[in-house]
Amino acid sequence: MKTPKWFLKHNLLSLVLCLFSAFYFVGTKLVFNLRKKHEYVSKRPVICFGNILSGGVGKTPIVRQVAKFFDSPVVMRGYKKTKATSDIGDEAKMLSNDGIQVHVGNRKNNLILLNKQKSKSPIIMDDGFQNSSIKKDISVLVFDEDIGFGNGFLLPAGPLREPRSAIERADAVIVIKRKNIAHGFSLPTNIPIFNAYNKEICPYGEETDVIAFAGIGYPEKFFKNIPSHIIEKISFPDHYQYTDVDIKALFEKAQQKNAKLLTTEKDWVRLPDWAKKEIRFSALQTDIENVFYDWLKGKVNDIVSKKS
Repeated sequence: MKTPKWFLKHNLLSLVLCLFSAFYFVGTKLVFNLRKKHEYVSKRPVICFGNILSGGVGKTPIVRQVAKFFDSPVVMRGYKKTKATSDIGDEAKMLSNDGIQVHVGNRKNNLILLNKQKSKSPIIMDDGFQNSSIKKDISVLVFDEDIGFGNGFLLPAGPLREPRSAIERADAVIVIKRKNIAHGFSLPTNIPIFNAYNKEICPYGEETDVIAFAGIGYPEKFFKNIPSHIIEKISFPDHYQYTDVDIKALFEKAQQKNAKLLTTEKDWVRLPDWAKKEIRFSALQTDIENVFYDWLKGKVNDIVSKKS
């Protein structure tokens, strides 16, 4: 589904939905506490990169950088598995295309399998901050400065999976820096906060007319950072599964306007092979400040020593 407009700003509907947010909070709290009773403890360090918002903050590119740094496997749920994504999901396909070992499905079962290997390298968990059935040795939350906490309400009245106080469970926070900072976005000062920077590596120059389309959590983030000349923006629901009809309509529109089609890498991996040959994507380059890697490596070394 498309990200509801009220997720970023208060309106009458978001206020009405606050009643359902109360039920959501109680339900998720009960599930969290029940799962905690059967917590799995990994022999290898588990580093979880999560968020307290319902997607769209740019977490997976950070997972990719850290997995490469440690040469680590990644466990993830693998959302929206289709033939176009080799039945592993778009985010998993992106990581796999970069040569990263990705295990999708039941994260607990995959951790058990990975613990049978001789390797002592850390295991990266993409998402799962709310999954209490697995003990995380290090938890890192990711925020986008431009989105912040959205409207500040819990699902379904807002984008928050948990109250802001949940940040206190994390060992560190990574903030993707932006020119604009969302109203009311402030973080606790008692945990380490590190900065990351995104850059779109666009295959077209600034003078090229492009029709940009995206099926991600917050497509406007993509649109406003493309250096090319966008003549039309087309938004689809998050993790949208493109049909041949959709793609042919995009090609017709591009031909009529003498423009190039441009999308995100996450969308591109969901396209059928015949469309990938004609449609290009803007690669998202994420750079995390070096002090974060120093901090993380120190934490991992301490955990490996304790587990040995």
